[in-house]
Amino acid sequence: MSLQDGVWRARWEAATGIGRRIGRGMADVLLPPLAHDSPEATASAGLTPDAWSRVVFLEDPVCDGCGAAFEMDGGAFASERCAACLAQPYAFTRARAACLYDEASRGLILKFKHGDHQPFAPLFARWISRAAAPLLEETDVVMPVPLHRWRLLARRFNQAAEVARPLARVAGLDYLPDALIRQTHTTSQGGKSARGRRLNVKKAFAVTPVGARRIKGRRVLLVDDVLTTGATAEACARALLQAGARAVDLAVIARVRTVRELTM
Repeated sequence: MSLQDGVWRARWEAATGIGRRIGRGMADVLLPPLAHDSPEATASAGLTPDAWSRVVFLEDPVCDGCGAAFEMDGGAFASERCAACLAQPYAFTRARAACLYDEASRGLILKFKHGDHQPFAPLFARWISRAAAPLLEETDVVMPVPLHRWRLLARRFNQAAEVARPLARVAGLDYLPDALIRQTHTTSQGGKSARGRRLNVKKAFAVTPVGARRIKGRRVLLVDDVLTTGATAEACARALLQAGARAVDLAVIARVRTVRELTM
């Protein structure tokens, strides 16, 4: 079992005797599914209509380089990329985000990331599979942005891995959760400037020898929860490219509205 895939979580649940899967299966037989964001019953597990209506999903046309929505002007777009990506492209080739990171999506993602609410994982994977469909068509392998082992121990699971695994399974693609590792225990990116974020993750990631053999010459889809300045994804992409990956793309649950403004 992969460390990034929640081995600590599995051991913790076994030690405490929590039979969540069995209990959940029995509950589905006796009771209708509940919304992930509310105790309200729904026809199928997901969000309540109110929560769903408030999420701003990112639809085409979007920038091919960072996934930002283009402003609709009624005319043809001069380029598939925004001005910022044309001027200063990321190390990852293409990016897609399922939705905008705002008041509506933030609570859902934080509930999943820090509230241990696992039913969100397959839901977010479905969101990404739709938004990143053009990327998945060219992808060879899927992998999550890794957590350092100490943070993984504290959190018990890697939220990016929980989304990347079902995404790869449904797409029929190789899933490599441990090819890329976080070798440095960095501080949280929250609250840091763009420059501070870049310095914080500089040389934080490395590809294992086994991972290097499995990604050589292949196109990688990197999966994370939120795209803010792109510093973490950039550091991961550089490590993967240096290890022999042909190209690296990025897929996230959500992105802030103006990633590049945060880099100024």
